[in-house]
Amino acid sequence: MRKRSITIDGHQTSVSLEDEFWQELAAIADQRRMSINALVTEIDRQRSGAKTGNLSSALRLHVLEHARRKISRD
Repeated sequence: MRKRSITIDGHQTSVSLEDEFWQELAAIADQRRMSINALVTEIDRQRSGAKTGNLSSALRLHVLEHARRKISRD
C-alpha cells in the first residue's frame, strides 16, 4: 500500500492504493498521454457526478474496467 499526494482541481489530497494499482494507473495515463493527476481528476469528476464510493475505490474500479475492456478487445 502506498499513499500519494494528488492535486485535484487545485487542491491536494492523498490517496492510498496498492503499488499494482498505481502502476496500472500510470500505464493508462501514459497510453492516454496525460499525467496521473489529470487521470485521477477525470475519474474523480466522474465519481462525484455519480456520487458513488470514495476516490480509492473509484480508482481501483477504473483500473478493473480498463482491464475488462482490454480483455474483451483481445
